[in-house]
Amino acid sequence: MKESGKQNFKRAYHIALVLDGNRRYAKKAGIPKLKGHEKGFNKIRELLEWCIELGINEITLYCFSIDNFKRDKEEIDYLFDLFRKKIKGFKKDKIIHGNKVKISFIGRLSMLPEDMQKAMKELMEMTKNYEGYKLNLAMAYGARCEIVDSFKKIMSKGIKEIDEEVIKQNLYLSDDVDILIRPGGEKRISDFLLWQISYTELFFIDKLWPEFTKEDLIACVEDFKKRERRFGR
Repeated sequence: MKESGKQNFKRAYHIALVLDGNRRYAKKAGIPKLKGHEKGFNKIRELLEWCIELGINEITLYCFSIDNFKRDKEEIDYLFDLFRKKIKGFKKDKIIHGNKVKISFIGRLSMLPEDMQKAMKELMEMTKNYEGYKLNLAMAYGARCEIVDSFKKIMSKGIKEIDEEVIKQNLYLSDDVDILIRPGGEKRISDFLLWQISYTELFFIDKLWPEFTKEDLIACVEDFKKRERRFGR
């Protein structure tokens, strides 16, 4: 493996990650459960830095699923406070504005607190014309819900002829994914980007999300480059 600080993949990769294992990390590290989420949140900016350094131009992160609303109120409130701080930080973050990172929030955002929705809209408006990199944050997200909402959107437009391209353009996220990485040891998709990962290469890693490193990211991409993607041919 090349020295990570000098490596650049020189092509437009779209990488999706399931941010799994924060609570198990807290237990393993002997810290309060909720502090594990804080460790995971801090890792997001590190990941963005690595991707910019390595020339990976689009990242989609599974941050909070619709099913996560089933968790206890204390944990949800703590997570939402972390989201608020992260959004506020991104608004003035030099890595965002210096590298022209376009930020999008995808999901049923109307399920989130109004102040969070407002802050998200402000951040998306602030970065909407940036064309350097893309950071997509899946919030109140479920892939089945995304497909349902796509069809509702198509129906509201009065479109009669529906094909794959029409559906794709009415999803929360139209870009296909090259690589999906799930840290945390679980080997399932968990209702994440079901449409966009039809031909994605999957990587399941035993390390918990807060333990994930740049070397792990590089190893996944290097492995991906060796795989033969035939797309059914």
